[in-house]
Formats: sequence, structure tokens, C-alpha cells
Amino acid sequence: LQESSEPFKSSLAKVDVTFQNLDSSEISLTDVSHYFDSDPTKVVEGLRKDGKKPGAFIADTTTANAQVRSLSAQVRLDSRTKLLNPKFYEAALKGGYEGVREISKRMRYTFGWSTTAGAVDNFVYEDANETYIADEDIKKRMLDKNPDALRDMVETFLEANAKGYWDTSDENLERLRDVYQECEDRIEGVDFTS
Repeated sequence: LQESSEPFKSSLAKVDVTFQNLDSSEISLTDVSHYFDSDPTKVVEGLRKDGKKPGAFIADTTTANAQVRSLSAQVRLDSRTKLLNPKFYEAALKGGYEGVREISKRMRYTFGWSTTAGAVDNFVYEDANETYIADEDIKKRMLDKNPDALRDMVETFLEANAKGYWDTSDENLERLRDVYQECEDRIEGVDFTS
């Protein structure tokens, strides 16, 4: 088996560009994990002798006006149209438990693009943190509807920071740890206000 993988690894080590096709207007890059699960960008980077990161591109063929974008540009577009879009998150919050889970899942799948391709800009994490964690009203609504999903989202933020994908302030990290504890207390039924 080792012998048969060498020609494949050798070929991958020469790759300059990775490419995926986005072919559904109903399923975007951060809707499901299979897009980033199968992205070879970091694998190729690790196999290259020069350590150079290959260019990563997405063909958006969801309309008759197909466009090729860099993976980072497509992740930015997807983040702005969904995760960071008030119309998206307000509609999701109206969906209650499942809506909050959807928001958290989208954050996790966005993070997936950091781990497999390094394709998420810092501002996406900063803006999502401002939207969902720093905004007391939204945070409370999420906590009330689905504390498990909010806790998962907080874990995603903390992991993104710990792995070097998100550079943020100590204040934001402290707030995240506080929200994590608040979620844990809610899940466990602990009430310190009584």
C-alpha cells in the first residue's frame, strides 16, 4: 500500500491550484461539511517540497452566469450573505432550537475552511463574535432557545483562536469563556440568581 501511494503523493506535490465546483444554489460552502472535508489545499501544501500553498478556487455554477472565485473570496461572500446577514440570523432565531443549531453549525463549517484551506479572513470571526456573542440581545435569545448550540459556537470561536486562525482581544476571549460558563450553567440547570 505504501508503494502505491507514492506516485499519488508525488503528483500532488506538484499541484499549483486546487478547484471545486459549487453547483447548487440551495447548498453553499458553509451549509454542509463535504465541501471542506474534501478540500485538498492543506494536504497539497504539506506535500510540496517548497511549502508553497496552492491557489484555491471555486467555480460558482449556480446560475447561468458562472464565475470562478478564489476560495477565500467565496467564503467571504458566503459569510456575508448568510452567517453575518441580519436577514439570515433573524430568520434562524425565529426557528427556535433548530434555528440556533443552524447558526452554530454554519459557524463550525466556516471554521472548517480555516482548518482545511486557511480560507477564512479574521474579520469573519470578529464580525460573527460581535453579532452572536457581544450583542447581549442575540446572545440571550440563542441561550434561551438552545444553550447547547451556543456552547458549541463558543467552543468553535475558542478553538479558532487557540489554533491561530482568529486573532482577537483578551476581552473577547474572556467574554467567550464567561458565555461558555453561562451555557454550562443553563444546560446543567444551575441558577445563581435565586
